[in-house]
Amino acid sequence: MKDVMSRFLDYVKIDTQSDPNSKSTPSTQKQWDLAHKLVSELKEIGMTDVYIDERAYIMATLPSNLDYEIPIIGFISHFDTSPDFSGTHVNPQIIKEYDGKDIVLNPEKGIVLSPDYFDDLLQYKGQTLITTDGTTLLGADDKAGITEIITAMEYLINHPEIKHGTIKVGFTPDEEIGRGAHYFEVEKFGADWAYTMDGSQIGELEYENFNAASAKISVAGKSVHPGYAKYKMVNALLIANKIISMLPEAEVPEKTSGREGFFHVHHVQGEIEHAEIQLIIRDHSKPRFEERKQLLQDIVSQLNAVHKDAVALEIKDQYFNMKEKIEPVFHIVEIAKEAMESVGITPIIKPIRGGTDGSQLSFMGLPCPNIFAGGHNFHGKYEYVPVESMEKAVAVIVKICELTATKS
Repeated sequence: MKDVMSRFLDYVKIDTQSDPNSKSTPSTQKQWDLAHKLVSELKEIGMTDVYIDERAYIMATLPSNLDYEIPIIGFISHFDTSPDFSGTHVNPQIIKEYDGKDIVLNPEKGIVLSPDYFDDLLQYKGQTLITTDGTTLLGADDKAGITEIITAMEYLINHPEIKHGTIKVGFTPDEEIGRGAHYFEVEKFGADWAYTMDGSQIGELEYENFNAASAKISVAGKSVHPGYAKYKMVNALLIANKIISMLPEAEVPEKTSGREGFFHVHHVQGEIEHAEIQLIIRDHSKPRFEERKQLLQDIVSQLNAVHKDAVALEIKDQYFNMKEKIEPVFHIVEIAKEAMESVGITPIIKPIRGGTDGSQLSFMGLPCPNIFAGGHNFHGKYEYVPVESMEKAVAVIVKICELTATKS
């Protein structure tokens, strides 16, 4: 049986970065490289009904070893990595028996992973950490989740004395660009509920996430010679700046936490005749989420009254808080919580300050809480994952399968 570290190191060395500007699925051809490898591994360990479709969505089954019917459960992860930071030529560094001090990721560039800044590191003192070399992301989001699911399935196959029902696994492309669940065939998957293995630190168990929308604000200006511009020029850049200044100053990602929502301006570009602002809107509360969208509408209306319809707003809902879909079947969260406790983990039940495939899948009819995969500092050069956290995640998956068999 392959250990989690070896399996994880194999996966992260394969570049699977997704591309938000691509219209294809998967959004990058290189995602197929890992997808085909996963299909081969699923077959090699003994999974049945291994399937990959034309968009690289993967499904497989571990048949029940019971002589009675129980609910079918699933485990889901994504194999793409974030477009925010390079995933090419990932060169993982292995830090054994971490001593709680600074980790020099790249001495030539002076890149240091320090507990003075990333204090979560200290809870893993004495453990084995896998880090980047300071030039790429690592890919624990979500190759750690894939590693854990396949390793858990292999463990169950090799230990038939552990009783379980039918288990489904699913791996998706393009989660990092918000499309991971778009073509997921819930009916074909055939599970009563599932868990995404896509959380961060050990113990995380999440069934709430943001309501989310994207917004694009376009401003039309008029360019006139500045020497003769009085009452004629309309400077789109200045109007765009005014719009940003009208947003609540304290309601931004860097000043919020927990269930606090925000506006996040992430792209601004333009010139005198045209400017564009791109932002995202997030809030756990559906009423406050709607209020945030209305505030943008009000700002645009206010400026259009002055600038004669120079401003256009486009808002697109992206996903919604899965809490409303999970609460009616809350026993699936309780099973995960008990599984963690039974393998010595203290559950950390908290809202996700983001979204996962699980939120979209829950609204597609597959209730899907989120469980830790173990990594930290996703989407950048300071990303790391403790090997022991991945091993514990494997134990949690196995225990969930076992508990589902005994409690059904």
